Amino acid sequence: MMENILRPIYQERASHSDTLAIIMIEKRNQTSPITDNLDAVLLVVVNDSDATTLIKHYEFEDKKASLTVMTKEDLQEAILLGTNRRIVEWILNGRVLFDRNEYLVKLIERIKTFPFAERKLKIGIEYGKLIRRYIEGKAFFESNQLLDAYNHIVHALHHLARLEVIDRGFYPEVTVWNQVKHIEPQIYKLYKELVESDETLEKRLELLFLASDFLIHSKTEIGAAHIISIMSEKESWFYNELYHHPELKYYSVDLSIILEFLVERKYISTKRIETKGKGIFHRAYFIGKKC
Repeated sequence: MMENILRPIYQERASHSDTLAIIMIEKRNQTSPITDNLDAVLLVVVNDSDATTLIKHYEFEDKKASLTVMTKEDLQEAILLGTNRRIVEWILNGRVLFDRNEYLVKLIERIKTFPFAERKLKIGIEYGKLIRRYIEGKAFFESNQLLDAYNHIVHALHHLARLEVIDRGFYPEVTVWNQVKHIEPQIYKLYKELVESDETLEKRLELLFLASDFLIHSKTEIGAAHIISIMSEKESWFYNELYHHPELKYYSVDLSIILEFLVERKYISTKRIETKGKGIFHRAYFIGKKC
């Protein structure tokens, strides 16, 4: 049994006072991206905020396994940002080998209840990615780079699907389209039309950009809610202040494009503030007329 074979590896970790939890995920199918095609994965969560993520690979008999050691802060960020989508599945479906003071019990409960503040932040991040993919895809379409346009609109639909799942109070799974099929059939139908329609690629893209344009606009209030709530903290902001805000930093490179999108739609307004250079102004942002 896999657990018995790996016991010497994880028992040593369990003896450390800093270790909060240990989970094991076993390969279930011949092809197993959830374990990187290894036979088993061990996830160890530690309390030390100064530790860096450690990953080790092992071999035993004809089996392969990995050990990942993460801090609770890195784990929470991975869950929040969706940078490692397997993490949520590991936590929800893995076998719990060690759990100090019910750390995992509480974390699983938090994932299942999905607190509103975290949901709002994740929606904002997805909305920023959605806008970037949509705008870049449209630029490729207008310059007749159809395959690149197709690639971007597929990703845009994926972010739209994830946004919809999050808005309904669920974490997006790796199989997000299976979730969306039941939650929001309209978006699922758009995706099916893009990949399965008999129309020419140009015609499919033309129709998809029109439909996506409508859906993106219809989701603006939901998608912008997080940024607007942050911006309501004070009268006006310079871009650098927004970029380094503890929550808005998660938007990364997408912050600029979502701000400009919201300025165009009058959710956010701008004003000029003089600099020392003649005719050159700082650009400051504040909540617009629609909010």
